Amino acid sequence: MTPATTITLNGNSHPLDRPMTLSELLENLGLGGKPVVIEVDEEAVFPRNYGNTSVKDGSRVEIVTLAAGG
Repeated sequence: MTPATTITLNGNSHPLDRPMTLSELLENLGLGGKPVVIEVDEEAVFPRNYGNTSVKDGSRVEIVTLAAGG
């Protein structure tokens, strides 16, 4: 069975069962609530907009996780 939606996530094809918001995608990836920077189709998205930014078939998503170092 072919997935309903396929996005490019960090340069790799990634199937989704349906279109969703960035918040839902982060939860699916186990990154909900973690500090990340996201770009969708080469446009940076502010965290306050994750809940109303849609990821649909063909979207190109880049997610960078932030880590403290010393």
